[in-house]
Amino acid sequence: MWGRVASLLMSTTAADPLAALAALPGVTDAVDSVRKAVDRVYGHRVMRRRSNEVTAEAALRGARGSAALSGADWNLEEVRRRTDFRGDEEARTIGAALRLTAEAGQLLSIWRQSPLRVLARLHLVAAGGASPEDAVGRPRLAGEAVEEPLIEAPVPPAGEVAGRLEGLSQLIIAGSAAPALVSAAVVHGELLALRPFSSHNGLVARTAERIVLIGSGLDPKSICPAEVGHAEQGRAAYVAAFEGYLTGTPEGMAAWIAHCGRAVELGVRESTAVCEALQRGAA
Repeated sequence: MWGRVASLLMSTTAADPLAALAALPGVTDAVDSVRKAVDRVYGHRVMRRRSNEVTAEAALRGARGSAALSGADWNLEEVRRRTDFRGDEEARTIGAALRLTAEAGQLLSIWRQSPLRVLARLHLVAAGGASPEDAVGRPRLAGEAVEEPLIEAPVPPAGEVAGRLEGLSQLIIAGSAAPALVSAAVVHGELLALRPFSSHNGLVARTAERIVLIGSGLDPKSICPAEVGHAEQGRAAYVAAFEGYLTGTPEGMAAWIAHCGRAVELGVRESTAVCEALQRGAA
């Protein structure tokens, strides 16, 4: 299955394979719907005065959503209250998600020049000393186990991962005329498919999606947490959409992009509610 995805994205006959994905049936509608939703929340009157508060709240909620998909489905207030995440596995997952969300904004300027460097940094931040030191911040080697509780699809061999990561890096560096949603969905899907690290692959993939959405200019203030939407749609729907992506068919790829679009829209809805609460003085 992965070979079909790779051949579609890395086709030498397509000067801009990501832009070609934007022409798939249903993708244009998803892109337009996301753009309108993002424009609405950016036009909210609260954003003119208190955008930093909305950004901070979106970061917290996004981290909680991403952690939920990785098996740590904590109440938002518990995430807000806790300061020590060194306890059990769920606590460490929450801590990793929070650290990644905080780190994402620091890596925007590096992403377009050196995406592999950013991915290595994200894994280092996520691991936080919990993984064997020699396995942190680098793609896994042959024979190394992969920890990803949500995704059960076959894992590509380490040698193939290196090549596919390099191909993805070249796509990012070359740039694309594709809408931000398409680029973000592909980066997210590719990293889930590859699971390039020994741990924290889902968290890293969703953080990379966030970086693309911010860096592209679609969500420059990082107030539209797609992670919230992915979690709200549920783990089963997330996996089903990803499995469609793995088929490499136009229908499967389009369904995954649309799923990611819906996740952004739900993130917008969450931040709109935060804006309304701030306006009422309730937050």
